[in-house]
Amino acid sequence: MRIGELSERADVPVPTIKYYLREGLLPPGRRTSPNQARYDDSHLGRLRLIRALTQVGGLPVADAKIVLDAVDDPGRTPHKVLGAAQRGLTATYAVGSEEDLARARRVVADLIERRGWRVSPAGVPAHALAAVLATMRETGLEAFERRLDEYAEASERIAAADVAGTVDESDLEATVMRVVLGTLLGDAALAALRRLAQADASARHYGHGGPAPAGDGGDDEAGASGGC
Repeated sequence: MRIGELSERADVPVPTIKYYLREGLLPPGRRTSPNQARYDDSHLGRLRLIRALTQVGGLPVADAKIVLDAVDDPGRTPHKVLGAAQRGLTATYAVGSEEDLARARRVVADLIERRGWRVSPAGVPAHALAAVLATMRETGLEAFERRLDEYAEASERIAAADVAGTVDESDLEATVMRVVLGTLLGDAALAALRRLAQADASARHYGHGGPAPAGDGGDDEAGASGGC
């Protein structure tokens, strides 16, 4: 297909496609003349992946290219590709004092060692967790840190399910697509599940007699227990 058809099928403007070509995010097409090239379904799939990274995942083009370079690396492994995608999707947070942040980093490093996780305490996800813990401590929410291992244990089970349902070693582009969409939508689903479980835990703890009725009553109960 020519670039116009590729643009139409991918719903990406031609100037944007040319920009991706110049920046190396999209492989060049097969030249048919000095000013013409042909593209195929692999280019269509790559454009959809770029859109998932930049529009759904919110990655800057430079970060999206890091993920795509990992996909294109001849020595790529699923672990390497997943790591590149996850680093790009991990948010960071403002923190309080450097002292609180340094302390939180030690807490995270101890957690990683205690759980036997094969990850770096200097990596982006570890730094993000340390920033959250430092912010929580500054705002008086130390209770979360005291139960950190309980959350870590639950996260291990979730992560095992994530990886089992995501990785396809024969198609790493599709794997990255699932990681991006699955992480963002999965985070939203987990937040909703947490709210539901919080409402149930609150009802059980405070002796509520049965399930909340549909409508305003159920919403009020969920909202009231959301801060538990």
